[in-house]
Amino acid sequence: MGRRSICLAAFVALLCLGSTLATQEKRVADQTCGSGFQEGEVEFFPNISKIEYEGPSSKNPLAFKWYNPEEEIYGKKMKDWLRFSVAFWHTFRGDGSDPFGSPTKQWPWDDGTDSLEMAFTRMRANFEFLKKLGLNRWCFHDRDIAPEGRTLEESNANLDKVVALAKQLQEGTDIRPLWGTAQLFKHPRYMHGAATSPDARIYAYAAAQVKKAMEATKELGGENYVFWGGREGYQSLLNTDLERELNHLGQFLKSAAEYKKKIDFDGVLLIEPKPQEPTKHQYDWDAATAIGFLQKYGLKDDFKLNIECNHATLAGHSCYHELEVSRINGVLGNIDANTGDAQTGWDTDQFLMDIAETTQVMLSVLQNGGLAPGGFNFDAKLRRESTDVEDLFISHIAGMDAMARGLRNAAKILEEGTLPSIVKERYASFDSALGASIESGELGFEELEREALRMEEPLPASGKQELAEMVFYNSI
Repeated sequence: MGRRSICLAAFVALLCLGSTLATQEKRVADQTCGSGFQEGEVEFFPNISKIEYEGPSSKNPLAFKWYNPEEEIYGKKMKDWLRFSVAFWHTFRGDGSDPFGSPTKQWPWDDGTDSLEMAFTRMRANFEFLKKLGLNRWCFHDRDIAPEGRTLEESNANLDKVVALAKQLQEGTDIRPLWGTAQLFKHPRYMHGAATSPDARIYAYAAAQVKKAMEATKELGGENYVFWGGREGYQSLLNTDLERELNHLGQFLKSAAEYKKKIDFDGVLLIEPKPQEPTKHQYDWDAATAIGFLQKYGLKDDFKLNIECNHATLAGHSCYHELEVSRINGVLGNIDANTGDAQTGWDTDQFLMDIAETTQVMLSVLQNGGLAPGGFNFDAKLRRESTDVEDLFISHIAGMDAMARGLRNAAKILEEGTLPSIVKERYASFDSALGASIESGELGFEELEREALRMEEPLPASGKQELAEMVFYNSI
């Protein structure tokens, strides 16, 4: 596709969006057909240079202020702590539509179709985007990168062709998927669920789709594979066999773990908890629920968790809580870095820019020793009203800088030691002979009763919550 065809695609895209987007015409022309574009080349972001680190004093929106990938923080390079990834679906398939409104954006290179040729174009745009951001990881759903066919065989063939192109684009680079997954929630066949569908034929179809998506992830050198069960739940218990559906889900995941071993896929299998939406109740409600499920079905050694911050708040938790529950249970595998809006009650998938929250997130990550082979996937989308091509870069730069600031702050907190010492002091009695005997299990109720009868009435010490909060917020 040369200059003429890309410009034509930009023109057609504008016509499709209608008169409400007419004011973008000049911006599209500038961004796509600007000077420096050579005939025969495909350049999707011609007016965007490679994003560089310029430091906190920079006012350039297309530069990093806090993310300096080679800088060492707390014993590792910043890029190794953060391991950022771009979400293909939000970045290259997001069109700004919502339940109340039509699409508001269509990128200059995109004709809005789900053709195989357009899938190739989007994949090429993805690789240019990654290179200009200085990133080497991305995430995908199978049906985001390749169109659904009329049959499973045709869908598989489409995926094979797009994977072949992605593998070709990977050559000479270190770009690889952070994770892949199968889209088991959009197609009408999955309206009752995939692994938890009451129809055995749909269960089988979902298994075949996961099998193929796992093979594609392996082929591209992906480091993880994610299961997000958006339809794995119920709308009403009155027509649901809860026990049977949970058993089916357990068997489905067991089969996935077995197939991973069969094909020698070295990646980590991840479950992404979410309490609801689109179902009223999703079976992997939160981290604790998912951990209990894995333990019940003997899968805890085969899976870790992919924690999404917006899902944590939907479950009534903070992201920090979900990360800590995962960390202390040894299953923290990956983080979908996004956030919701406190004034709404749904999954808004906004870029996480709250520095207090990113600092708490990074406290968990540092205490976990990192996330590798997991990382931070920006499962976040532009706002409906953000329609410029450069907004794709600005949003990711802002998200990366916010996580980098959180990393710097968390390292400072741990190195200074004031906040950890407040926590340690609060539990100091368990470092005494009595406390150590309790923690080791040496004392039963009879022995503890004798201790209690000998002691004076214990007076609890102050929890120093306000001091802990003061120390935390003064460090960010």
